[in-house]
Amino acid sequence: MEVSASSVKELREKTGAGIMDCKKALAESGGDLEKAVDYLRRKGLAAAAKKMGRAAGEGSVGAYIHAGGKIGVLVELNCETDFVARTTEFQALLKDIAMQIAAANPRYVRPEDVPSDELEREREIYRRQALDSGKPEKVVDKIVEGKMERFYSEACLIEQPFIKDPDHKVGDLLKNTIAKLGENIQVRRFARYHVGETLEKPGD
Repeated sequence: MEVSASSVKELREKTGAGIMDCKKALAESGGDLEKAVDYLRRKGLAAAAKKMGRAAGEGSVGAYIHAGGKIGVLVELNCETDFVARTTEFQALLKDIAMQIAAANPRYVRPEDVPSDELEREREIYRRQALDSGKPEKVVDKIVEGKMERFYSEACLIEQPFIKDPDHKVGDLLKNTIAKLGENIQVRRFARYHVGETLEKPGD
């Protein structure tokens, strides 16, 4: 079923869960808000999301080098206490996220980080493609939303399929670790370096 943006917004305000999680919950619940809240609670997403609102001022910076030194990643992963930052679970998560960034090359951490002008540009391109291909106006918006979800899953780290388990997103990995360790854990920022990617080659 088609889920309205207003319903997603209301569910996010109630639970703090992510955009895609709210959309799925509403779709699974036939648009019923209370059932969607229950769905998120059953999945443990609402509880983890509440922890995600707490301050995370500690953490660690991880590094990962790949492809014979051709790709390097630095990532800052935050949590609430230095104790948790030193746990094996936290450090394993940090390594997995750094490997994910090296392999999947996201441009942003989360959908909210994408500049509004870029989102509008993407939407307009998808809308024009749908109209030019002869799709009826009434289904164009649905097609655009589907393509935007794919855009987020490619461009945003937490929406990407996890390279070690593509049936789950990186965001799910974060939430599972939050539920396990009992602290807010957030990817604050990252940098990915690929040898020669910004340099002009001779003759260009």
